[in-house]
Amino acid sequence: MHQQRDFTERELMNDLLLSEKQVSSAYNTGITETSCTELRKNLTTCLTGTQEMQYDVFDAMNKRGWYPTKQAPAPEVQAAKTKFKQEKNQIQ
Repeated sequence: MHQQRDFTERELMNDLLLSEKQVSSAYNTGITETSCTELRKNLTTCLTGTQEMQYDVFDAMNKRGWYPTKQAPAPEVQAAKTKFKQEKNQIQ
């Protein structure tokens, strides 16, 4: 008989975070592939809720030191903004 292993809180939260990312991806695909306006609205509402839950899990993990992030240097942030603004202007 196999002994069941208990998952740690960190493992459970990581699994939840990954699941939320997959659900968000599925909703996004559904949104881009539907021609029904009402379905698109409903999927968009679900996507927003899923993204909010994903952020809440990420934030809780980050506060516990389980998902550390680093601050980007201000010049890199500004360079990225400039780059994407230029690309946006090119396609308009």
